[in-house]
Amino acid sequence: MHDTLPLLEKTRFPAIHRAHLETLQVNLGYKCNQTCLHCHVNAGPNRTEMMDVDTLALIPQVLAARSIGTLDLTGGAPELHEEFRAIVRAARAMNVRVIDRCNLTILFEPGQADLAEFLAEQRVEVVASMPCYSAANVDKQRGDGVFDKSIAGLQKLNALGYGVPGSGLVLNLVYNPQGPSLPPEQKGLEADYKRELFKHFGVVFNQLLALTNMPIQRFGSTLVSKGTFETYMELLQSSFQEKNLDGVMCRSTVSVDWQGWLSDCDFNQQLGLSLGTSGVRKHLRDLLTGGLDAKPIRVAGHCFGCTAGQGSSCGGALDSH
Repeated sequence: MHDTLPLLEKTRFPAIHRAHLETLQVNLGYKCNQTCLHCHVNAGPNRTEMMDVDTLALIPQVLAARSIGTLDLTGGAPELHEEFRAIVRAARAMNVRVIDRCNLTILFEPGQADLAEFLAEQRVEVVASMPCYSAANVDKQRGDGVFDKSIAGLQKLNALGYGVPGSGLVLNLVYNPQGPSLPPEQKGLEADYKRELFKHFGVVFNQLLALTNMPIQRFGSTLVSKGTFETYMELLQSSFQEKNLDGVMCRSTVSVDWQGWLSDCDFNQQLGLSLGTSGVRKHLRDLLTGGLDAKPIRVAGHCFGCTAGQGSSCGGALDSH
């Protein structure tokens, strides 16, 4: 696989600094039941990296020490970590909002038969990958049969109240472009998703989050192989919107890898870029004794992906907020 970091390190992206830390985004491990082309983590069934129990034990301590209101769990498929449910329970007992980055097909994996019920019981917000409302497009990006399983997963969540107005159970979907292009306007695409998914499958959900594909890991390597990396970077840079700088997720979120090391965002984590610009690596345990407010954020060429066009973050488009 091609390493894109050397192509991204020299950048014209402006310097930015952290605001108040609101979200702890934790990658529990790289094991996943799917292998997707756009995956910036390069996750898959054969990955074995998983967070150990000592590092897991730090999560509720840090949430309390820094008064962090949101725990965002990701992977891989975070639910495949054997302590996933324990850490969810611990955070919810502290009245911390928990987000589960769910690929939907995990709901049908062995040992996960009651996963949807558990998420509903704990009132976990589900952010579910759904790159299109067309079976052909989803299966092309994520594998044969993934679309049908994803629809079944959405219907299962709907039956528990997820996405249903007034239930309080939040179900958001995530869209990624099929290739090296910017996502279409989020609100219009959301309307298309809601219309088509309800018309054909009776599926409802709260919001669609449109995310830009990052030129790193599996997707970035594919761009290099096809000779389209530079063209895609030119698109991101030429679409830069300065107004998006205030809303980028790295200002209020810190990313934690499966070993507990900190990065400014999930994308920096996958590039091996540690938190800040000091060159000194920081660990989750360091947040027990010190905060991050006003610290400089480490930037590189891929940061243009978060500020291009309507903007992109783990919460979707920036200019729709």
